[in-house]
Amino acid sequence: MNNKYFKVEIEQKIAQVFINRPEKSNAFNMETWIEMQTIFETLSESEEVRVIVLAGKGKHFCAGIDLELLMSISQYQKIACSGKRSEKIRKLILTLQQTITAIEKCSKPVLAAIHNGCIGGGVDIATACDMRYCTEKAYFTIKEIDLGMVADIGTLQRLPKIISTGMAAEMSYTGRKVFGPEAKEIGLVNRCYPTQDALMEGVMQIASTIASKSPLSIRGTKDVLHYSKEHSVDDSLNYMSTWNAAMLLSADLTEAFKATMEKRAPKYED
Repeated sequence: MNNKYFKVEIEQKIAQVFINRPEKSNAFNMETWIEMQTIFETLSESEEVRVIVLAGKGKHFCAGIDLELLMSISQYQKIACSGKRSEKIRKLILTLQQTITAIEKCSKPVLAAIHNGCIGGGVDIATACDMRYCTEKAYFTIKEIDLGMVADIGTLQRLPKIISTGMAAEMSYTGRKVFGPEAKEIGLVNRCYPTQDALMEGVMQIASTIASKSPLSIRGTKDVLHYSKEHSVDDSLNYMSTWNAAMLLSADLTEAFKATMEKRAPKYED
């Protein structure tokens, strides 16, 4: 992929996607948002990829929205009609929301490997990932509250489904930094590693395990987990029965049984 603000490496069915704007602490300008959406929509359809690891180059994982982009909203004040002004701002917010949602809707599992700052929009990105891992020095902060804003591109919708509503409210109201060990304690991350090298090694091991599984089953599992977040147990069980009625008798199932009988690792087609 020919990207300006991201570095994408694909090897052994694992795509490593690095936010690559280190001179801006990986803060996102408008081009970066659009580029990220394109990357995840492309990887979602790529047969080369079974799992994605999202990380950041440089000092921080992500410093959120570039202040230049934030300040550019002031241009809408020149629009005399309040209705048209509000319409323009709403369209911008929806565009940024769709970029984050592209991570959640990606058919492949996305593992976030977070070091140092995960700030503002960085938290929006992290909460859209399937799993989060971090270093002990990593910290999460919903910085929008300190800018006189309401976080508007996903954190307030997704975070309360990951951690308790009380902790989500505390983080949102105070903007305080939640460091790696506390993030692990409250369930914001799956594991906390002592160093960035240990983080990447650990996350890549997990990604390798996922990449070795049936790609059809992994995609199906993500789809069902996502559906179950928004629906009742009864609805989700009904959805599951329909999914498996269509997908259960697959070549992957045959290969899994055959590999077990022959005492070897299964080899799945993409």
